[in-house]
Amino acid sequence: MLSLENFNKRKFPLRVLATSALALSMVAGFSIAHADDSPLPKLANKKPLRVGFAQTESNNPWRLAETKSFKDVAAKCGWQMVMTDANSSASKQVADIQSMIAQHVDLIVFPPREEKPLAPIVLQAKKAGIPVILVDRDVDQSVAKAGKDYITFIGSDFINQGQRAADWLVKSTGGKAKIIELEGSTGASAANDRKKGFDDVIAKNPGMQIIASQSGDFARDKGRQVMETLLQAHPDVTAVYAHNDEMALGAIAAIKAAGKQPGKDITLVTIDGTKGGMDAIAAGELGASVQSSPFFGPLACDVAQKFAKGETVPPWVKVSDRFYDKSNVKESMQYGY
Repeated sequence: MLSLENFNKRKFPLRVLATSALALSMVAGFSIAHADDSPLPKLANKKPLRVGFAQTESNNPWRLAETKSFKDVAAKCGWQMVMTDANSSASKQVADIQSMIAQHVDLIVFPPREEKPLAPIVLQAKKAGIPVILVDRDVDQSVAKAGKDYITFIGSDFINQGQRAADWLVKSTGGKAKIIELEGSTGASAANDRKKGFDDVIAKNPGMQIIASQSGDFARDKGRQVMETLLQAHPDVTAVYAHNDEMALGAIAAIKAAGKQPGKDITLVTIDGTKGGMDAIAAGELGASVQSSPFFGPLACDVAQKFAKGETVPPWVKVSDRFYDKSNVKESMQYGY
């Protein structure tokens, strides 16, 4: 199985309805794509390849590191990049990819901001003869299927990430905690699966209770605002699970502002492995972070080259993620971003 582990060692990780995205497709002059049984479009084994990379947003270290990994690998891979930023809008990401289709790029790579609105655009690209690789987040498999409608999904096991975070929290709290959960962007596969993995483990532990759960949209300031409100409503909270480091860091700021000590009064666990998150672990404010690597550029290049040569690519190229807590964070700082 392909993995990001070797790249890591070199330091290389309001809901928009699907119908709205389809309506936008029609306005932009594209026919509505439907699933079909036609084979995946071919990818020319040539250099340079014109590759479209449609980013979701650039407002946090994780996304910046992801974009940089594609910029850094472009020359080595023989890619001429066409890059866009959706500014946290699923509808804009749809429009960005439609523009790439209109430009007849050779390959489209993108992390879908939300599962449902971005599935139809995958089918539009297929109909236009352009192969697609999804990274970080997946689309609704009932609409577009990996290995059939797009080459592959390269990413982590988000459910397992949530399970690992929950297992650590159960152990570190002795199986007794009142938890606030800060969810990621509504409709994103990462948020859906990280919630499922965590909630399923917590449900099996009678002493663990999720007393509030609300979206912080994967953003630090939104996480801070949500945490401030939830702290007032639930002053008895003893633990926080955030779907990413940025929201956890926002929660830490809110906890301090409320006169409590993060890491002592309230135990926090999160997912990402950013430099800021690792610094917070070292400072004793954040308990642990499950890594979610953003370094997809090198692996996407490898997958594209294999596909162009006619080699078999699995429908899910699973990424191996590390785990950081006080026992190993200092020697692991090199992996932060």
